[in-house]
Amino acid sequence: MKVLRLLATVSIGLCSIFNVAAAQKPNVLIIYTDDQGSVDVNCYGAKDLITPNMDRLAATGVRFTQMYAPSAICSSSRAGLMTGRIPPRAGVAGNVSSEKGKAGMPTEEVTIAELMKTNGYATGHIGKWHLGYTPETMPNGQGFDYSFGHMGGCIDNYSHFFYWVGPNRHDLWRQGKEVWHDGEYFGDLMVNEVKEFISNNKAQPFFIYWAINWPHYPLHGTEKWRRRYQKLSPPRDKYAAFVSTTDEYIGRVVNYLEVLGLRENTIIIFQSDHGHSVEERTFGGGGSAGPYRGHKGNLFEGGIRVPSIVSWPAGIPKGEVRDQLVVGTDWWPTIAALTGSRVPKDHKLDGRSIVDVIRSEKSKSPHEDYYWQLGKGKNAQWVVRAGDWKLYSNPKENVKPEWAVTLTGKDKAGFLANLGTDVGESRNAASTNPDVLKRLQSIASRYQADIGE
Repeated sequence: MKVLRLLATVSIGLCSIFNVAAAQKPNVLIIYTDDQGSVDVNCYGAKDLITPNMDRLAATGVRFTQMYAPSAICSSSRAGLMTGRIPPRAGVAGNVSSEKGKAGMPTEEVTIAELMKTNGYATGHIGKWHLGYTPETMPNGQGFDYSFGHMGGCIDNYSHFFYWVGPNRHDLWRQGKEVWHDGEYFGDLMVNEVKEFISNNKAQPFFIYWAINWPHYPLHGTEKWRRRYQKLSPPRDKYAAFVSTTDEYIGRVVNYLEVLGLRENTIIIFQSDHGHSVEERTFGGGGSAGPYRGHKGNLFEGGIRVPSIVSWPAGIPKGEVRDQLVVGTDWWPTIAALTGSRVPKDHKLDGRSIVDVIRSEKSKSPHEDYYWQLGKGKNAQWVVRAGDWKLYSNPKENVKPEWAVTLTGKDKAGFLANLGTDVGESRNAASTNPDVLKRLQSIASRYQADIGE
């Protein structure tokens, strides 16, 4: 049924902007890192990290300073990326189960993989999924020709077991069938799988979703990088080693594209799924939100403002920076536009094409306002942003920056900040801006009514 729906399409016709003939359609590689902090790339200001390959992508593409993840938690963020829709609209308001036999994102959703597949692309998933653990909701049921990786939220990088909620269970799959690679480092397995998929499909355009589950815990950086950061204070030392390991493995794939002569016409999108973790399993932190308040699991800036880069040497500017507000849901329509793909007729997206933003720093954000929601019901966290104003309902945090006010019961009704003057969301401006508060509450109500939550 999903294929039939996708065949009822209309051309968006932007491929001609880039003079890309059908036979020259660009390849697409999404690199979605996991729990990487807002500023944890050298080109984002990190002074204590070594990330030459992430920086290389920025030097050959466009870097965003106001890219927002679709959500502040793993499954929801991935659902937003995969569907171009606000996660609750896509049926994933929070994390889905990491247990085999539990469904996840509804099969009615049209994924970016299904879009690309129906437009002549070979589609591959490598790494983390965390969007369903039944045949219908695993990657092969959601538009991917090929899949290798784990279905739950995280695995040990050597045993490939999910240990964190019992019973302990093995979680490594290829094409929907369990496979065993005891003792083999998951990073090496992922890189080999990505390279093999590229080799097997280089004669046609390919789409790869490399959901590299790093620097998510467990922090298994390689010995090379553990030694390099041994003088860094914990837990930053462990986190830094894993970030640089991630960077090195990304470099291996980019180098392989260059060796095959495919790099110039491959769109590489690099982005973190949300902010850094402060969970016990990651030693209480290690990542950094820089000037921003928040972290994984909340909707302050540090939870949803993420490092993000797009690089396509043959088609977009190089070494440029964009400050416009953009969101991870925008990648769905943007990829469709850049590849000249046909999209489902009357398909409702919350994301908007950011092709104009990528092409010019003078273009406006496609969003006059936007809405994020984590969870369901009266205890759900939600945020609405309009211009520089941001309203956060039911705000939460586990770790508070020393320069920010402590949250109180009064803040549950709404924490208002002007990001133009208080990017760190250090204080609640709701009481002194009642008209702004009312306006943003109205915008949020509009989104909620439309989503049906």
